[in-house]
Amino acid sequence: MGHITNSENGYHLLQNRLSQKVQGNSESETLIKILQMLFSPEDAALAGKLPHRLTPIDVLATELGLPEREFAEKIIEMAKQGIIFDLVHKGRRYVMLPPVVIGFFEFVFMRVRPDLPMQELAHLFETYFNEEDGILFRSFWQGQTQQTRTFVMEETIPQNDHAEILDWERATQVIFSATAISVGKCQCHHTAQHHGTACDKPEEVCLTFNYIAESLAKKGHARAISKDEAKDILRRCKEHNLIQIGDNVQRKVAFICNCCSCCCHLLRGIRNYEVKNGVVSSNWIMGVDLAKCTGCGKCVKVCPVGAIQMNESEDRGHRKRWVSRDASICLGCGVCSKVCRSGGAVMQPRAQRTIAPETIFDQQLSMAVERGRLAELLFDHPEKLSHRALGRLVKLIEQSAPFRAAMASEAIKSSLVEILVKGAKKQIGDLAEELS
Repeated sequence: MGHITNSENGYHLLQNRLSQKVQGNSESETLIKILQMLFSPEDAALAGKLPHRLTPIDVLATELGLPEREFAEKIIEMAKQGIIFDLVHKGRRYVMLPPVVIGFFEFVFMRVRPDLPMQELAHLFETYFNEEDGILFRSFWQGQTQQTRTFVMEETIPQNDHAEILDWERATQVIFSATAISVGKCQCHHTAQHHGTACDKPEEVCLTFNYIAESLAKKGHARAISKDEAKDILRRCKEHNLIQIGDNVQRKVAFICNCCSCCCHLLRGIRNYEVKNGVVSSNWIMGVDLAKCTGCGKCVKVCPVGAIQMNESEDRGHRKRWVSRDASICLGCGVCSKVCRSGGAVMQPRAQRTIAPETIFDQQLSMAVERGRLAELLFDHPEKLSHRALGRLVKLIEQSAPFRAAMASEAIKSSLVEILVKGAKKQIGDLAEELS
């Protein structure tokens, strides 16, 4: 497949392609160095031609003018390296270009890789995540719809008639309903090891589910496990005060990470760059019962985003301590209530519930509409002249004042997303059932 290789400019073209993802991957010379370490020039040239959405490789081979068998072998090889994503459904192989995060960063670091200079890569990724005052995080977290959400610790929910937790809000239900489960190393903890800053929390804690779990396990990126082992991992993570952050969808959740505040890039990004909507909170929030709060400070220490503050006053030589929380920061994870022995930290339903997107289609299309990336998502076959032309037209419409004004209406935006979801599912055929 040497004829597909471009010059060194192929890395810049791949970077440009990644910048079009709805997740937002900022362009950077550091990213170019990462791509050069992960992709050969030939692989970079090919990856830059792959679509953003899962597409049958027989269709792509025809579009690219490549022999299907040779193309399929190359795709399988690159997927094993963790630099692209593919899956097989009913005997047909599909492929897509994954984003940097959540994408090939995770695929590379969720296992030990003696074939790669992991320490150098870890330092490059750390630089990339934090350069230009966290431009990557700010790009990743733009818009209203986010890719990740918090799962409340179910054990901390008060047992009364007014405290209702729905199935899609339960990590245990995600495990129970999964068709396949795998576990891999926490990518953030793994990179922290290479920096010499890793904590002593459990490391094999990254859970993936359903079609993602099957694909990663087959390639050796993760280890296939039973539902009982997944429940045991979840239990142990809660014992270590790790919080659960997962896929922001109601159906076919793809992953749940068990995160510590010291290693997790998302949690550190929220704290370091004061991004309050980076991870969607659960529908619960910490409440403080001042009559029971002893001011021990345990909840302050374990809060992963610094949402809890210690307060102190003195009256006639008597010192009083109590805690308060910032509602705009609290993720509603429940770890504060878990460590509280006095009953002073209690989980309460939020006044306004947040409803997660129903499927990955709803999530991705909502993100695309909000972030002005609809053209790239809908017409994402760069080799097709018709896609390039239609993409430019839709981009002009997206950037127009009337369109932006219309999308400010939640009702209009929801109606548009509903129409787009139906079209996307129809286009992808029976694979839509597997994804949603």
